[in-house]
Amino acid sequence: MKILFASDIHGSAYYCRRLLDIYKETKASRMVILGDILYHGPRNDLPKEYAPKEVIAMLNPLKDQIYAVRGNCDTEVDQMVLQFPILADYALLVLDGKTFYATHGHVFNQDHLPPMQDGDILVHGHTHLLKAEKVETECGTITVLNPGSVSIPKGGNPNTYAILENGVFTIYSLDGEVVKELKL
Repeated sequence: MKILFASDIHGSAYYCRRLLDIYKETKASRMVILGDILYHGPRNDLPKEYAPKEVIAMLNPLKDQIYAVRGNCDTEVDQMVLQFPILADYALLVLDGKTFYATHGHVFNQDHLPPMQDGDILVHGHTHLLKAEKVETECGTITVLNPGSVSIPKGGNPNTYAILENGVFTIYSLDGEVVKELKL
């Protein structure tokens, strides 16, 4: 199974369109959106082609293919216009026999872990900084993944998304270059 992970679209029609083109090209079976879908937030500059209504129109037809969690910029108003659930603080996914705790990252993250066990995987967005590494914690060795940001990357990173396929989490730039890869 091939899963596309993306975070922090922040209402950019331009980057959402590019992401959806990639989603179609990769033939991923599902898309996991890790929050901050429509609103850019008061701390961020407006992303390129900020047009939340266009993002809504692009994502709603894929409502049966999207799993999403709530970001710190997502609200009940956003849920009223999006036809797939976005207000859960986290989702537990079992993919390829591994437990993924998917969340935005503003509540639970590497510095404030949710309930996890040795071997579990925390995947989040929020920081706009990509990450794919194994870390030692009180609960054992876990994997921390962050696909980076689709529209407003930080720390000198390119605009990115990730693909999980055959037990490998690969972070790609929107231009298709492999930025980071980790075997889970």
